[in-house]
Formats: sequence, structure tokens, C-alpha cells
Amino acid sequence: MAIAIRSLQAGKKFSKTLKQMMLYGARDMAAAVIDGGRVPSTNLRLGEFWAVKDVSFELKQGGSLGIIGANGSGKTTLLRMLNGIFMPDDGQIETRGRVGGLIHVGAGFHPMLSGRENIYINGAILGMSMKMIRQKFDAIAAFADLGDFLDAPVKQYSSGMYVRLGFAIAVHSEADILLLDEVLAVGDRDFQLKCYQKLNELRRNGATIVFVSHNEYSIREMTEHCLYLCKGSPAFFGPSEEAISCYLKDVYTQRAAIMSAERPSVGASKAFIRGLCFRDAAGAVVESVDSGSPLTIDVEMEFKGPLDHAIVGVNFYNEEGLVYGANSSYEKVILPSFAPGRATVRISLPRFDLPSRNYRVSVSLAQGMDTDFLDVHHMAYSFVVARAKDARGVVKFPTQWSVIRT
Repeated sequence: MAIAIRSLQAGKKFSKTLKQMMLYGARDMAAAVIDGGRVPSTNLRLGEFWAVKDVSFELKQGGSLGIIGANGSGKTTLLRMLNGIFMPDDGQIETRGRVGGLIHVGAGFHPMLSGRENIYINGAILGMSMKMIRQKFDAIAAFADLGDFLDAPVKQYSSGMYVRLGFAIAVHSEADILLLDEVLAVGDRDFQLKCYQKLNELRRNGATIVFVSHNEYSIREMTEHCLYLCKGSPAFFGPSEEAISCYLKDVYTQRAAIMSAERPSVGASKAFIRGLCFRDAAGAVVESVDSGSPLTIDVEMEFKGPLDHAIVGVNFYNEEGLVYGANSSYEKVILPSFAPGRATVRISLPRFDLPSRNYRVSVSLAQGMDTDFLDVHHMAYSFVVARAKDARGVVKFPTQWSVIRT
């Protein structure tokens, strides 16, 4: 099968200030004219940095690629390079076929014009002919489902309405390569489901999709391969499950290091983890169970003062430090407020479906939606899964959560 996208040690550098950017830009243009279009030096000048560096990968036609990484890791810059908005300062990027997509919410829209008029403008930007836009117009409008707001100026649109219209145009543009950058993060759940169904339909019809997201669940569902970027450089490229595991391993390791350096003393902390234990179906404390058996995890904590919006997380890692199983009350249940004293959060798993091997277990205690970590025991506990059926990827267990006051 033909290669749709090839990146060969591609890199992009930026200046840290607008003044430097304008100065270097003028010098580079002058040098290009004098030297007959010669590529500017790839050496960093004063105040410059590499936003993306040495990125190499190939994606076959009809394939799907996820790009993950922390904020500032170069994901959007790379996507703009793939779209031709930015030209590489080092290496090269090759694409085969017409490239389209939605890289920024509201990109290409004229705020004073209506949604109806912007369908024609944005469609033309994505390479659609006037005839094609007319043929696709009803389908685009139906997918966006904006109702009477289709004829309202888009400056009145919410971010969710921008996404509806922009995504509807992008997926009906019949682009050979579709680039999407976190565009579903602000959409409502029903619209997200409709988008995923449409993307799966496009994949079946041979479209090549590149999908940037912080949501590992979306990456896992939508892509076959994944590129993990760390500080602008590729940290891993391969199957999506493995890339996600590498990314989560680094995230949790970094969090643990920060907690170790910044964690206040037990006496000063308003809450901390006292310990963790595992129980079998009979309630006995165990260090091993068979895969598929019931398992209960008790997390014992102590609170120096009242605590609201507590979040408890438990993760299982294999010998290489890759995440194999994860659970967090953030995804499952709202824990009650805790009074000063001790309490145990009990996580009951009707089926514990991990492969047979030794695991290291982490437990974390945080407060609030912004994950303000109060305590982290990173890979501090051991657990063994005996006779097991095979399981693949990061497992999200069916769980029941409860709190035991002590």
C-alpha cells in the first residue's frame, strides 16, 4: 500500500520573542533571494528553540495515527507542518493526496458571516469546488445540526458550535488525509459519538487520519499507530497501546518525582495515604489472585482536616514500568467529604482481568478537578496475578467504590 505521509527527521524552530522572529525572518528571506533559495541554517540562533526536532515516521494510505504528549511537546506544530502551514526548518515532510482537517477551532471562519456562508468559504479553503460544496451542503448542515443558528453570524457561536460546523465541513471535504487537533474536546457527548462514527466510516473508505488528543481513550479507539512526543522529540512510535503506556509511565513517574521533592511532612499535609492492601472474594488479605477472580483493594488514608472532592487512583505496572491497569474515582464516582481522622476507600472489582505476571502498584490521593496531588506512593506495592487468560492493553476494570469510616 502506498505511503500517505512520510516525515524524515523533520524539525521546526521558533524564536522566543516577536522581535527576534521578525528580524530572523527578514534575514532568512534576504538570504534566500541572494543564495538562490538556499535553505536557512539549521543551527539555533540566539533566542531560538526547537519546537519539533528529528521526527521520522511513515503512515500508509488508509492508516490512522495518533499523536500524544504533554502541553508544549510539539503536537500542534507537527500537525501544522503536515498541513503545510509551517515549512520544516530541518528534514522534510512528504504527503500524498489532498490534505484537509480541523487544526484550530474556528480556523478559516469569517466572524461577521453566517454559518451558511462560512460553509462555502471554509470548504473552498479545504480544497472543495463550488459544485462539490453545493452537493455536500445539506449533508454538512445536517451533520452540524445548528438549526436556526446556521444563518446567524459565527461570531455569536459557542466553541461547541464552532466545532460542529468546522468538523462537519472537514469530514465532508473528501480529503485523502484528514488532520484533527483536539477538536472534539469541547463537543458534547452525543456529538462526539457521531464524530467517532463518521471517522470510522472515513477510515473504512480509505481516508488517512492523523488525530491529536490528550485523551488516551480516543487515541486507543481511533488509531492503530501513535507517536509520543516529549519536548518536541519523538519518545516512541509504534502501536497505540504501547505508545499510550509509555506516555502514562512518564506522566506518573514525573508526578511521583515532583511529589517526592515537594511533598510536605506528614504532620504538615492535610491528608496522606497510610497504606494499601488486597483482599480476595472471602475478604482475606492476599498478595495474589487468579485472573478473572474478584478482587478488593483497600486504600487506607488519614485526614488532618476536612477534605472535599478527593480523588483516589490505583495503577498496575508490569516489570518494564508500563501501565497495564488503571482506576480512578475521577472516572467512576464522586467520593463523599472526609472528616478529620482515618478512612478507607474500598474498590471492589468483580473481575480482575490482567495477564499472569508480577506487578508494581501505585496509589495516589488528589483533591479537585485540577488534580492537586496530596500524596503519591509510586510503584510502592507488589501484586501477582496467577493463572490467567491473555489480556491486551491498559485495562479499565468494572468497579464498585465505597468508603469505610474508621
